[in-house]
Amino acid sequence: MPDTPPIETVVVNGLELAQELRGQMADEVAGHVAAGIRPPSLAVVLVGDDPASASYIKGKRRACKRVGFDSVEHKMPEDTSQEDLLALIDKLNRDAGIDGVLVQLPLPKHIDPNVVAASLDPDKDVDGVGPINCGRLLMGDEGLFACTPLGIMEILDRNEIALEGAHAVVIGRSMIVGKPISLLLQRRNATVTMCHSRTRNLAELCRTADVLVAGVGVPKLVKADWIKPGAAVIDVGATHVDGEPVGDVDFEAVQGIAGLVTPHRRGVGPMTITMLLQNTLATWRQRMSV
Repeated sequence: MPDTPPIETVVVNGLELAQELRGQMADEVAGHVAAGIRPPSLAVVLVGDDPASASYIKGKRRACKRVGFDSVEHKMPEDTSQEDLLALIDKLNRDAGIDGVLVQLPLPKHIDPNVVAASLDPDKDVDGVGPINCGRLLMGDEGLFACTPLGIMEILDRNEIALEGAHAVVIGRSMIVGKPISLLLQRRNATVTMCHSRTRNLAELCRTADVLVAGVGVPKLVKADWIKPGAAVIDVGATHVDGEPVGDVDFEAVQGIAGLVTPHRRGVGPMTITMLLQNTLATWRQRMSV
C-alpha cells in the first residue's frame, strides 16, 4: 500500500473560538442591561476545599464577570450533610434571581452526586447533569446538555466538519462526555461507535473514524497509526504526568495525518466553560423573555 501524502492538519484554537463566543454574549447582555433588564446570574456551590475545584470555580467566576454575568458562590464545609446541601439547592431552585445552578464535582464521599443532580431544577441545570436533561437529550428534545460535548459540537461546526453519514468513534462512556457526545452526534445523523476499556480491536475501530473523540484519561492512548487520514480528532483527555497535563491523543505524532486535531491545552477546555455560560444565557433569555 503506497504511503499517504502528508495532510495539512488544522490545530484548533479553542481559546480563540471561546473568546469570540464570549464577546458575542457580552454584547448581547450589555444591550439588555442598558435597557433595564438584570444580567444573567449563575450560582455555584462548592462543598469542601478541593484545590482543583476551587481553581475551576475561580475560572468560572472570572468568565462570568467578563461577559457581564452575576455569579454567586456558596462555599460549604467538607462535613456538610447531604440534607443541608439539598436544602441550599432547593433555595436556589426557587430563587427567581438565579438563572443557573452548578454544584461543583467531585463531592465528599458521604454525598450522593446522583441525588444532588436529580434535585436540580432542570431549567437551571446548566451543567446538564440531571436525569431530566439527560432524558431530554436521549429523546431528542430541547434541554440543557453537558458543556464539554456542546463545546465539541461547536468546534466541529465552526470547522465545517461534515457529520451527516460520517462514522464517529467515541472512546469513553462517561455521563459528562462519552454518552452525551454520542447522542449529540447521532442527532446530526452520524453513525456512532461507542468504545471503552473492554472494547476489542480498539485501534482498528479508530482507523475507520471520520470523527474520533477520545475522553478516557489515558495519556497518549491514541497513536498516529490509529488515525484515518483526514479525520477530525477531538482530545478531551487531561492526565497529569510529571506535573504536566497530557492528552489522550499523541498530538505531535498525528500531525500530517489528522485533518483536524484539538490540543490538550487551549483545545476543548476553554469551550467547556463557554458552553456553561451559553446554557446560563439560554435559561436567562427564557426567564426574561428576551
